[in-house]
Amino acid sequence: MVQSSLATRPQSFDLVKSEIEQTIKHAGMSLDRFQDNRESGEDLQNCVDYLNQLRGIFVLIELRGGTLLCQETVALANDVPVGANDDKNILLTSLNSALFILQRYVEYYHQQRVDHPELLLPVINDLREARKAQPYPESWFFDIDLNKRPDFCAGLGLSPMTAGRDAHEMLARRMRLTYQVGLLGALRERDDQVNKRLIGRAARGFARLCAGTPMAQMWGLLATVMDTMLDRSMVISKARKRMLMRIESCAREVIYVGQAASAKEAPESLIRDLVYLLYRSGSTNPEVVAVLHAFDLTPAEYTDTQFEAHSKRLYGPGVDVLKSLSAALQEELNQLKDKLDIIERGIEPDLAELSIIAMALDRMSNTLLMVDLNQLSEVARREAAKLRQWEAESRLPAERELYSLADAVLDIESAILQMLNRGVTSESDALAEARNSRQHSVYFNEALLVVSDEAKDALTLAKRAITAYVDTDYDKLHLANLPATLHSVWGGLQMAGDPSAAETVERVARAIQKKLLDTEEPPNGMVLEALADALTSLEYYIEGLGAHVESNPKLLTLAAAALDDALL
Repeated sequence: MVQSSLATRPQSFDLVKSEIEQTIKHAGMSLDRFQDNRESGEDLQNCVDYLNQLRGIFVLIELRGGTLLCQETVALANDVPVGANDDKNILLTSLNSALFILQRYVEYYHQQRVDHPELLLPVINDLREARKAQPYPESWFFDIDLNKRPDFCAGLGLSPMTAGRDAHEMLARRMRLTYQVGLLGALRERDDQVNKRLIGRAARGFARLCAGTPMAQMWGLLATVMDTMLDRSMVISKARKRMLMRIESCAREVIYVGQAASAKEAPESLIRDLVYLLYRSGSTNPEVVAVLHAFDLTPAEYTDTQFEAHSKRLYGPGVDVLKSLSAALQEELNQLKDKLDIIERGIEPDLAELSIIAMALDRMSNTLLMVDLNQLSEVARREAAKLRQWEAESRLPAERELYSLADAVLDIESAILQMLNRGVTSESDALAEARNSRQHSVYFNEALLVVSDEAKDALTLAKRAITAYVDTDYDKLHLANLPATLHSVWGGLQMAGDPSAAETVERVARAIQKKLLDTEEPPNGMVLEALADALTSLEYYIEGLGAHVESNPKLLTLAAAALDDALL
């Protein structure tokens, strides 16, 4: 039988989404009432109770980011006393921020269907710092086997030190000073590239000084990380500044403790932090690939730059705001498309219409710029300039020029619909550079949604028909239309580019035909159970397809195994 654990987290989340949103809303209202009347211990306790309820829900659906954020929010709320004075305002502000981000993360997860708890680490660490607790490192959710670590100094081409003790100490002090200058610049956020170069240079110097010792490995890895951060323009965030400050203590020990300090192993948490930066970088440089390969890692799904863009979404407009914005833009786009249609048909063409369309595109460009869709904003502005040029030349656009304008309008429309479904993302903005690609086409996604709905309806019909077939003492009339219905689903899945799912649906239809319709004997229980398993696995797979979740081929494997049993 198909186990319940095969139901994916997004499907479990959908069942409790409305309850999560209502509970967050009630927690916020309780906190607001407490801020208005700080003697109301009942309101503060209600807020804590709601947060504990949320934590339980997130544990149940295995949403790691939400679970940890609720846990830290409850810990901070418990530090707020009844009758809190103004000196506790920082705690209350942190609680409000946490609830705001939690609501945004719920919306983000509903749109992306992937849990990225790392996105919540900045606000989680803000909560921990507010109650004087140690913040979590950036790699808190990153798990690797550090016993597999390679030689991090192998690709650096470093020659070991051959000078005496005095020269050794002199170089160590100079390298520490170099490191400190780079670190101080990073803390003050001045000249980012120079800071990375200085820290990387110091790391190479310390790797030479510690050559052949365990600590040299950490310095060699740091040198690779700094080169990668420089190459990929990775920001030195607050968490990364804390990591670099920890490494500075290792530089101090090299000077004041001497060779004994080099003989120690670097803290595993530092090695994990540094490897995480390489994992997040998206770099394909040989030295980075070699390190990741040693730990059996592939590059992260989102590069550091993309991850930063996703992080900003948590602080941006919510779903309600995006719905209003999308509706307003869509209305203006519809009017604009009507005007383009009139020009294309040549129905009483008026050159003044070009100016009106240009003004509409300029307004749209400004709006897109405000929501950080910079590339699409530039496309709209560029097309508006062309329209004004055509008006100045007293001519209507040629067919090719009109099609180019229509493409730009369709790109903007796709981005607006994608913004409504998935939020403001760099992927939406990339529509300016990836016109009409199947991956980004909102029309293809809509077609996929239709296919998914039809397939789910057909599978539901199949299960009900088989149940009725059994309940009516194996009356085959209930199954008569099933093979044809499932075959129509096969065609839709083929057109949607999923031949594996299509083949599985076709096998289900053949199994029903062979084992239920073409035989005079009633089927045994094993056949019916195997068919139920196959239909359930297929149903889970189709639900993920419609929700734009990454498909799970293991579900099709389970369905195929069940069908093999049914057809024995």
